[in-house]
Amino acid sequence: MNVIRFTVVDRDGTISFVYDGGALGTLLEACVGGSASVMALLNATARRGPRLREYVTCGLAVFDEHNVSGAYHSIHEAIEYFPSDELPVFRVVDDVTREASLRPTRTGVIVFNLLERRIVQMHNSHDESVDLSQRVRQLQRAGWRIVP
Repeated sequence: MNVIRFTVVDRDGTISFVYDGGALGTLLEACVGGSASVMALLNATARRGPRLREYVTCGLAVFDEHNVSGAYHSIHEAIEYFPSDELPVFRVVDDVTREASLRPTRTGVIVFNLLERRIVQMHNSHDESVDLSQRVRQLQRAGWRIVP
């Protein structure tokens, strides 16, 4: 499986997760549809199947259970121990997690900034990278900017 790091910014903060790159098309469709929050984005993807939404929401629940405000040793240990493509779902809570949220897997990292309606491909060598290029016009018509 070709996994990509997806980092999503909304008004409540930033989350980051690694998932099958095949989900890129579904996430882009959710952006075209006007998703303005992480939950709206995940709910939109769930129309095609609930697996991504379940993966991220369950991962965030585990993160919240093990990382309380100001005590982030659990996620810091995971970031130190695991390669980027094996990290769990996490919230960006400090500089360590911010850096990890921008660290690519072997196939890439894509940032969805829902606040500024901007998608940043920091690195994308996923086989289905054509998904983004095919949807550029749709995304632009919906008010999104795509940054290579």
